[in-house]
Amino acid sequence: MLGRHNRLLVALHVVSDALLGLTAFILAYALRFHTGLIPITKGVPPLRQYVNVLPFIAILVPLAFQLQGLYRLRRGRSRVDDFFAVFVGSILAVVFGIVSTLYVQVYFATSAAKEQGLFEVSQIVWALFLALNVMLTYASRELVREALERRWRAGLGLKRILIAGSGELGRLVADRILERRELGYKIVGFVDDKAAGDHLGYRGLPLLGTIDEAPEIASREAIDHLYVALPPDQHVQMLELIESTSREMVDVKVVPDLLQVIALRARLEDLDGVPVININDVPLQGFNSVVKRAIDVAISAAALVVLAVPLAVIALLVRATSRGAVFYRQERMGLDGRPFMIYKFRSMHEDAEADTGPVFASEDDPRRTPLGKLLRRSNIDELPQLWNVLMGEMSLVGPRPERPLFVAQFKHRIPQYMLRHKVKAGITGWAQVNGWRGNTSIEKRIEYDLYYIENWSVRLDLKIMWLTLIKGFFHKHAY
Repeated sequence: MLGRHNRLLVALHVVSDALLGLTAFILAYALRFHTGLIPITKGVPPLRQYVNVLPFIAILVPLAFQLQGLYRLRRGRSRVDDFFAVFVGSILAVVFGIVSTLYVQVYFATSAAKEQGLFEVSQIVWALFLALNVMLTYASRELVREALERRWRAGLGLKRILIAGSGELGRLVADRILERRELGYKIVGFVDDKAAGDHLGYRGLPLLGTIDEAPEIASREAIDHLYVALPPDQHVQMLELIESTSREMVDVKVVPDLLQVIALRARLEDLDGVPVININDVPLQGFNSVVKRAIDVAISAAALVVLAVPLAVIALLVRATSRGAVFYRQERMGLDGRPFMIYKFRSMHEDAEADTGPVFASEDDPRRTPLGKLLRRSNIDELPQLWNVLMGEMSLVGPRPERPLFVAQFKHRIPQYMLRHKVKAGITGWAQVNGWRGNTSIEKRIEYDLYYIENWSVRLDLKIMWLTLIKGFFHKHAY
């Protein structure tokens, strides 16, 4: 029943996206040529010329959204994820539309059609279509989300969850699910061997039986998802559990103990016919690294030009309010463990670490200047790192770079710490926008950094930049 419901919902989204794309295109034509808001210099093309493009729009919009994964229904997808998927998908639809119409004009249109420009579309119309399609499609998805969440809050259509493992990891999974009731999940209980006699479970969730009894319990309780949250020393039992529950039509999700077994995306390689798994493969290589570098250069160069006057004013204020250099240079560790000099506006008194040596900044740090307190709280002191980005030493988005002294300490204490140096350090990052910055848990910061490295995409970078703008300033741990 749930599978049929999901298929109907996907079909609804496909039809809705196509219709909204057509609507956005016609509205874009009307706004461009029939409202007077934008001056017309070359005459008004007939509506028929744009109607000819509608079949392309109806096909290319759902195709672009499919490439962005918008039809893979996931209850845990955030509103920000939805927005950027719609945004990037709409950009792809515009690109596909421009290429398709140009191709038809060159290779298929008759000479008479070419003379009449039957497949020509104004660039302004494409821009308006992009904006309108993002707004209309995202709004429609928000309406569907709200309707589904109301349904789930009423107890309808809930996915039934069984958690294998009632230890710390299993309880963490339960906490996250219970905190996100709008996702439409209902935890039926736990199965575990290591809690003999404890039939109370956790947070009112019962312990239903042993791990060996999981298939029978899954069938009896009509379980939809099994979350396997077992420690690494139960690896064999985990494999047996996955194999046995697969016969019960249960969707199995394995939750790794990140602090013990976390690794980057694995890739199967071939060694003269022998399969080899590379567990430290990263997606940010080859063409992907070229794309990321192009984005870094374009945005950092534009930002330095736009912010030239404010940066000059800040530099004058730093010089006028305290003795010492305007910029502070400090060695940090970047891509592949290579050191580089990072730039900041000086926010502390000159020779601030002469007595203490290298230490983390703390709340009410006496080393800061009065202006430095504001610069650090607002993260404005980091803006000179746009120059590091332009020079290729950093990226706009990535793990924050650390001082070599601290790297030498952390790499022996924290598993997989050095994997964060497989990409360039960033001005902002996934850990920072999720609150893990400054004097906070290093372990959690590494967990988020490695998630970013494993799941890198242009869309994720854009999402992090957006989150930095809306909540990255004046962070409570920025001192």
